[in-house]
Amino acid sequence: MTAEFGQAMRRWRERLTPAEVGLPTGGRRRAPGLRREELGLLAGVSVDYVNRLEQGRAVAPSAQVVEALARALRLDGLERAHFFRLAGLQPAGGGTVPAYLTPGVQRLLDRLSGTPAAVSDATWTMLTANHLWTALMGDASVLRGRDRNIIWRHFCTPGGRVVHTPEQKESFERAMVSDLRQAAARYPNDARLRDLIAGLRAGSERFAALWDSGVVAAHESSRKTIVHPEAGPLELDCDVLTTAGDLRLVAYTAEPGSDAASRLELIAVLGTQALA
Repeated sequence: MTAEFGQAMRRWRERLTPAEVGLPTGGRRRAPGLRREELGLLAGVSVDYVNRLEQGRAVAPSAQVVEALARALRLDGLERAHFFRLAGLQPAGGGTVPAYLTPGVQRLLDRLSGTPAAVSDATWTMLTANHLWTALMGDASVLRGRDRNIIWRHFCTPGGRVVHTPEQKESFERAMVSDLRQAAARYPNDARLRDLIAGLRAGSERFAALWDSGVVAAHESSRKTIVHPEAGPLELDCDVLTTAGDLRLVAYTAEPGSDAASRLELIAVLGTQALA
């Protein structure tokens, strides 16, 4: 990795404002743009690592780290490809699952500030989520590796905040396995996707049975129960949208005037803090 990587990273950090990335704008700033700790928060990496990258003291950042930084810096396609090459990496493409969050999708997510929303790639590995999603579902930025994959967590490490009826669980599992099968067909050269499928087959008999059955299913709008540790259970409508770049945007909405809408307003105020 050259010193140009750190220099480019700093230039792109300094051209962003907190408002552009959904962060508070209060307080005096000695330098333009985002602070290093704000970039680290958005990308899910430590501020110490951000410092070392900018100063050229860290070598060989992983593709996952560069991708996360590119998303946090709101790079367009050409800038992202240049960023990867400065890190000594080749941008993903040619049969591998895209994880590039386009500026349009990021702006859409920014405008959904009153709606819990998250974006995942075609394998259902979460790329980013807005603040209300984090407050409702928990902080996904602390998750690493396969634990960021929604399918992996459902089949191999259950225990999230969504409560399914048996019918909902069946429909959800069939749709997720079908999605992963279609992704494997579209991106046959993606080694991480092959490893994920192999791990799921080895770690979950239920996944293996569904995979071997050749199930084909599609996501439909559904109502889900989410149990928040402070606000209690909420009945929310869940919609899945496929966006540019083969991404999945999931949004939860509450019926206006409902008990769930009131609880969602409380969660927005609470954020990730717990009630005393």
